[in-house]
Amino acid sequence: MKNPRTLLRVSVIGTVLVALCCFTPILVILLGALGLAALTGYLDYVLLPALAFFTGLTLYAIWRKKQYDACCDNGSTKSRNPPMSDDKNRHIAVIGSGGAAMAAALKAAERGARITLIERDTFGGTCVNTGCVPSKIMIRAAHIAHLRTESSFDAGLSAQAPVVDRAKLLEQQQGQVEALRHAKYETILADNPAITVLRGEAHFVDARTLSVRTDDGREKVVTFDQAFIGTGASPAIPPVPGLAETPYWTSTTALASDTLPPRLAVIGASAVAVELAQAFARLGSQVTLLARSRLLSKEDLAVGDAIEVAFRREGIEVLKQTQVSRVDYLDNEFLLDTNAGTWQADQLLVATGRTPNTDLLNLVSLGVETVHGAIMVDAHLQTSVPGLYAAGDCTNQPQFVYVAAAGGSRAAINMTGGEATLDLGAMPAVIFTDPQVATVGLTKAEALKQGFSVATRVLDLENVPRALVNFDTAGFIKMVAERDSGRLLGVQAVAGEAGELIQTAVMALRARMTVQAIGDELFPYLTMGEGLKLCAQTFTQDIKQLSCCAG
Repeated sequence: MKNPRTLLRVSVIGTVLVALCCFTPILVILLGALGLAALTGYLDYVLLPALAFFTGLTLYAIWRKKQYDACCDNGSTKSRNPPMSDDKNRHIAVIGSGGAAMAAALKAAERGARITLIERDTFGGTCVNTGCVPSKIMIRAAHIAHLRTESSFDAGLSAQAPVVDRAKLLEQQQGQVEALRHAKYETILADNPAITVLRGEAHFVDARTLSVRTDDGREKVVTFDQAFIGTGASPAIPPVPGLAETPYWTSTTALASDTLPPRLAVIGASAVAVELAQAFARLGSQVTLLARSRLLSKEDLAVGDAIEVAFRREGIEVLKQTQVSRVDYLDNEFLLDTNAGTWQADQLLVATGRTPNTDLLNLVSLGVETVHGAIMVDAHLQTSVPGLYAAGDCTNQPQFVYVAAAGGSRAAINMTGGEATLDLGAMPAVIFTDPQVATVGLTKAEALKQGFSVATRVLDLENVPRALVNFDTAGFIKMVAERDSGRLLGVQAVAGEAGELIQTAVMALRARMTVQAIGDELFPYLTMGEGLKLCAQTFTQDIKQLSCCAG
């Protein structure tokens, strides 16, 4: 029996019944009534071994139940993550309240620890306050504005550019941000009796002590058994002469602005830069994007090229291989000196990456290993100092909130007596441009670098029925597979709503599926996800010769 509770019930019932037969005349009377009194002489040879058997079985079932209860949580087997042995005596300090820190605090509290959570600023960290949530709200508003101005159905649906009231859009945006922060952070922290919140700036005194300068100016000492660092990151500012003396925007200030600049220059070409560049352009700004190399240089070359084509089609000026040597601000105008000439703009957005928030933690004195401020963690999310853990944007992990949260929860398991690792081998990533960019696994270049012999296929969206009926065939789906086995190694997609199809590729990659197996699966017709099936089929056949919904 897999469930020891059932085994325990059966063994106890058996023990009781046999004991009744041994120590009362019930069985003797019953045998006599049935005319089998001659068998009573053999009862001792049967009942005593049976009693010993059921007694032993009961003891075994009790032991099994204790093991089961120690290794299970809400009925799910988690044998590698037993609750910590010292229960509520363990004290964990958590620095931060963003995705990583909240996940760590809640998981550690769930597993019996006492938590002191220290936050110097707004609860919720970057994602809900100044990153993912407000940016996606703005991008959605910009998408609606774009569709009202231009769509694939303009021949039958009249288009008219909307009047954009950025102040009202900002009010709607911030209302949602505040609602999410209150529901998902402030209320949860306030309602959890295992978590004590301390407002202030923390730094390490030693590997078991923090000093916190509280909001009222006092110093409070916090001792702990383990500590978790989830302090996130802030916009990185390049050392361009003159830039610091100008009123430039970062992504944080851009998302909080209630105005739309007539001319916007964007320095940067990674995810944040391209997302906000397109959003401002669609809301009415004339945007010039200055890329030091090319758009999305960390992605497959075809990905950046596809987004560049989309941007130029929308009137966004893209300057590649462009370095800014100086920035000035004169008469309410930005002047950017570059190797491609001088450029003017009414506002400048600097989106050149993010820097970990670790400089005030006093990590160097503890011997915590960092690289350019990023805390180096091992597979268990532990730093180079035993007992100190970290996850999220302040570490060397990819800067995605879902990676941060997953890292935080796994660190908490490890801090409370369990064992968990963070496997990023099938980590999805989405860039919310239009078309969207969604990726998972290895690019062809990465696979070759790792020694794989690879085969690749690229499926233009002209071959995807959903894209055809949308009259929107800009983009592609690309698959990278191991040549001999056909095992899927990676997927890169540029398509409308590509972010909604990539999780299917994640699951296929995690299951080590071959492209042949993916091509044999059933996918709903007229979905973008069907493009994965069609791309997989191109490894073995010419899909142009198939009917539109051929299996």
